[in-house]
Amino acid sequence: MTSILARRIFITGVVQGVGFRPFLFQLAGRYGLAGRVVNTATGVTLEVEGRFAPPLDLDGFCAEIQANSPPLATIDRVQVEETGAKGYEGFTIAPSRKEGEHKAALIAPDVSVCHQCIAEMNDPGNRRFGYPFINCTNCGPRYTIIKDLPYDRPRTSMASFTMCRKCRTEYDDPMDRRFHAQPNACPECGPQAFLVNGQGETMALEGKDAVTRAAELLGQGKILGVKGLGGFHLAVDASDEQAVARLRTGKNRPDKPFAVMAASVAAARKVALINEEEQALLQSHHRPIVLVEKKGAFSAIAPNNGYLGIMLAYTPLHRLLLDKGPDLLVMTSGNPPGEPLSIDNKDALEAFAHIADGFLMHNREIYFRADDSIVQHTWGKTRFIRRSRGYAPLPVPLSRVFPGILALGGGLKSTVCLTKENRAFPSQYIGDLDNQKVFAFYRTTIAHLKNILDIDPGIIACDMHPGYMSTGYANTYAGEHRVEIVPVQHHHAHAVSCMAENHLENQVIAVTLDGTGFGTDGTIWGGEVLVCSETGFTRKVRVAPLPMPGGEAAVKEPWRMAAACLFTALGPGFVHLDLPFTRRMGKETLDFMVQMMEKRINSPLTSSCGRLFDAVASLAGVRDVISFEGQAAMELEAAARFSRDAHFPAGSQTAIAGGPGPS
Repeated sequence: MTSILARRIFITGVVQGVGFRPFLFQLAGRYGLAGRVVNTATGVTLEVEGRFAPPLDLDGFCAEIQANSPPLATIDRVQVEETGAKGYEGFTIAPSRKEGEHKAALIAPDVSVCHQCIAEMNDPGNRRFGYPFINCTNCGPRYTIIKDLPYDRPRTSMASFTMCRKCRTEYDDPMDRRFHAQPNACPECGPQAFLVNGQGETMALEGKDAVTRAAELLGQGKILGVKGLGGFHLAVDASDEQAVARLRTGKNRPDKPFAVMAASVAAARKVALINEEEQALLQSHHRPIVLVEKKGAFSAIAPNNGYLGIMLAYTPLHRLLLDKGPDLLVMTSGNPPGEPLSIDNKDALEAFAHIADGFLMHNREIYFRADDSIVQHTWGKTRFIRRSRGYAPLPVPLSRVFPGILALGGGLKSTVCLTKENRAFPSQYIGDLDNQKVFAFYRTTIAHLKNILDIDPGIIACDMHPGYMSTGYANTYAGEHRVEIVPVQHHHAHAVSCMAENHLENQVIAVTLDGTGFGTDGTIWGGEVLVCSETGFTRKVRVAPLPMPGGEAAVKEPWRMAAACLFTALGPGFVHLDLPFTRRMGKETLDFMVQMMEKRINSPLTSSCGRLFDAVASLAGVRDVISFEGQAAMELEAAARFSRDAHFPAGSQTAIAGGPGPS
């Protein structure tokens, strides 16, 4: 009797929804193996068996799993164990299994439309010609449509769309590029785009007509709300300064730079200088916004700025819109000021009817919002400014195993993070926790990540600041779940994050330059040199403390910090100096500031590097009053780097806005 060799192989990582099972099906066929593969809540389980004669190369088979896996897959571990032969006839892909298992499979982030789908979408002979929701196993939505694991269609927002016969045939064929592509659809059975005006009245119904009409409106200088992958954008022709100005007025966003979506790298190069590394980032399947050096004025989008935030179209709907209309579009986040990204059609209408001339919508539910990611390639590395769509919820590997921890972040630009074994899972960008809708999104994000990652944290890490909503949430959560709270000093958290990313475990010297962080002495920190380990720190050096006359008002009015610098250095007599700054502010105003600081009325001390940059920006005549966080420092950087001989009116509401932050 010929002997049978059998193995059971457990594979964990990003191995669901990325074409992993058809890859294994085809690989087993090449190696002459029988067996089966199944998605589980922990990853993929593979059983293979074959005869000793002809000689069986199981080592080669396992090596190919690691070396030649699908492009979107990320393998964490391949574990092989011997098992008894079951007498499989051929190789099959079994239904997914969920019950009774802990979830450990990783969810792939949303990825950009692939070249094969674009080619089909542009082929008049293809049944998906012009279809704005074309996708396959190698591309399309993931995280924003997933409700639970394993990743199967009934657990996504595609559950309400029943596949037609042709789509079902593709979906069931292991040799097809759309095998078990959960968002698989076509014009006959899938989501549809439609165009409405600001009152919700239909302007165009059919998908192709809706996109074509929307592109025409953009070419006419109209503002459109566009429902994308993780939420709404507000879009205008980037070359139409009047349209951009209308958008700024409607959003009450006078200065902050807008992001631009380009049809191609060639289109992007009309307005920006793009090197090889930046081009690779733009064309990656993550499709982030990339900060690149601007070419020419382009003043309406990023006034007096050295940089533009540019991304390439990442959904088929965006591709069609840019192909049929302007090839450069402002695509700014569709959210009311201070609120999270709009994802619901009705909510978007209510929020932007006063701004948008039309809305290009669709009827596929966005289950989970995700804003665009922002990166910059500098000093040989890609630096995250905002990590969201295209990256979340992929984990950051840690140097060792940690207990289940829920880290709640700070108050501004918040994200949360959960740890499981030797991995940390940062959420997508959430926003500033001073708005109830953002806070509701924050709580929903925590619940969703806990569910899909199957993490029940025993420790809660929160900021030391007693006034943050995240700190209040920590206290409530700890009381309800009876878990330990660990307050963390804001800048120690920054330092330890850098240590974790670089796998450093020994004591380090950390230079932490920031805007605001509650210090252990009750003052506001932000310019510290810390000697620290993972568990503690000593504050060795700090920026000399300055008063903040007016408290939070000094953050929005950098001239107050300029007055504080002069007062600290020269005493109250500085008000009599004949300087451009003192002439702009006036003696009466500055005398009032001096009285506040002398009497220590609403003038807390800060060692913040951010407030120091604010002061210098005002003293240099760059910016006295800001309209968005970090504006003064960003303008100062741009003035120093790109416009050394230019004059920037400090009281003007025209920003230079040269740095992180387009959206």
